[in-house]
Amino acid sequence: MRAFVSMPSLPAEAADSGKKARRQQALLQLLEATGYVSVEEISDRFQVTTQTARRDIADLSATGRVRRHHGGVALATAIDVLTYRQRRIDRIEAKRRIAQRVASVVQDGAAIYLDCGTTCEAIAEALTQRSGLKIVTCNLRAASLLGDQTDFTIAVPGGFVRNADGSVFGEDAADFIRRFRFDLSIISVSGVELDGRLADDDYQEVALARVAIGISHQVMLAVDAYKFGRSGLVELGTLEGVSMLITDAAPPQELLTVLNENDVALHTC
Repeated sequence: MRAFVSMPSLPAEAADSGKKARRQQALLQLLEATGYVSVEEISDRFQVTTQTARRDIADLSATGRVRRHHGGVALATAIDVLTYRQRRIDRIEAKRRIAQRVASVVQDGAAIYLDCGTTCEAIAEALTQRSGLKIVTCNLRAASLLGDQTDFTIAVPGGFVRNADGSVFGEDAADFIRRFRFDLSIISVSGVELDGRLADDDYQEVALARVAIGISHQVMLAVDAYKFGRSGLVELGTLEGVSMLITDAAPPQELLTVLNENDVALHTC
């Protein structure tokens, strides 16, 4: 009689581990495409409980590849100190010209939301030429520059300070910003695609900028020409929601067409 020898089956723990690894890799790919995913979306998409979704988030957070947020997770895009210092140097003259033009457009006494980033730090310094401004910003370096003006009112949300650039983020930052109404939001992004889409590399910055844009009478986009035709990890919106673009050189013709179609006032300096 021929004997049959059964092959050892894969241990249940190993099978579960492989399934979890594939699920977490798929979650990372989803984050690369969207920037942020809620716990409920993870649960629905991967057919797991919300507890399992949170464990996956915790596992990936421990590797430094993602950042946990209230109700979800974002791809980690932490800026290291050396990179941010280099950004302060890169195209500094263009950023200063942009900042001066921004300051010339801003009205004394205006209520303003000022975005994060090196361009907005240059803008903060230039805004000290104005008087009576009321400014909300998540950038402590900008707030420090603006705070030297005794007739300014400066507000920052509570939260944790990002060491590289001095930005403050917390679970309640968006709710804090919603308490205000702005005459103007000054926004800077990582990329302005030629079809008019705006994108940045940090979900938290984008989330707060979206809130500010929604409660602003006007939106000013301040970027150097290097950003034209480039993209970013997280989509902010489109030029349809922008009132004016301040930059250091004329955009490509394709982008100029989009600006005209959306009645965006163009200021070059």
